[in-house]
Amino acid sequence: MITVRRLNGAEVTINAQLIEHVEAAPDTVIVLATGNRFVVRESVEEVVAKVVAYQRKVHEGGRAVNPIEGYVRK
Repeated sequence: MITVRRLNGAEVTINAQLIEHVEAAPDTVIVLATGNRFVVRESVEEVVAKVVAYQRKVHEGGRAVNPIEGYVRK
């Protein structure tokens, strides 16, 4: 999950694994596989960095990390 800010400043947390694509049109639009669209304040590069950081945390050291509880499953 990644947290981004809508244009009105409200935070929304979305499932990073459902992101189909991110576009700059000129605002940043995140399009999910479900068809939902989010127009956010972050740049495309910032969204990509958040997704990469999330994926690294989940797959840290080849072991699965529970992103909610933050512990490594053995």
